Amino acid sequence: MRRPLSIMRVEDDCIDILYKIVGDGLRRLSEKKPGDVMSVLGPIGQPFRPTTERPNALLIGGGVGIPPMIYVADYLRQQAGDWKPLAILGSELPFPFTDRTSALETPWVDATINATMPLLEDWGIPCRLATLAGYDGCFDGYVTELADKWLATLSKDELAKVEVFSCGPTPMLKAVAALAAKYELPCQVSLEEFMACAVGGCAGCAVRINTPEGEAMKRVCVDGPVFEASTVVW
Repeated sequence: MRRPLSIMRVEDDCIDILYKIVGDGLRRLSEKKPGDVMSVLGPIGQPFRPTTERPNALLIGGGVGIPPMIYVADYLRQQAGDWKPLAILGSELPFPFTDRTSALETPWVDATINATMPLLEDWGIPCRLATLAGYDGCFDGYVTELADKWLATLSKDELAKVEVFSCGPTPMLKAVAALAAKYELPCQVSLEEFMACAVGGCAGCAVRINTPEGEAMKRVCVDGPVFEASTVVW
């Protein structure tokens, strides 16, 4: 069976995928060598869809949900327009990169909260890290608590330019959806579900979604994985 993995970055003829070894399948993937041939299907499903009307994208990633946020940040920095993404990334395990102290100002949070992802820093995209594991320079709490600190400083006009994008474990996404609802913000979430066929045939990844016609089962692999957070039946 294939493993559903998110794309972190696309550059020239290379695709970057960041993954964690959690079983035999991903262990075997980690043992592949340059020149090995693999069977890959993708990209599949529905992507994030940023809009120019809301250029201040709040990117919230947790654990293995971090890579899609890097992809969105990379995409936005290459687009025309006044895009101003802010990334908030969280993990209870060591981050899959060596953090460094940020030189980009984030006056909405205490100066001691200064750890960032070097790649985003090099792109000029503000980023702050959150954890309950006590890592130096990181916010001591959940990503939603840190995001709330930023949103609470914005005026009504500034909030009108914000849209939330998020990927991570379901409890985190539920909390992100609640945060977006608190500030009446549109919020797109990428759901993490195991997929068997990845083409919509088996319906093994179906989730409950509210539609204009009522509640319905939607397949994450083809109808998602990205859904408007307010439509997901959490």
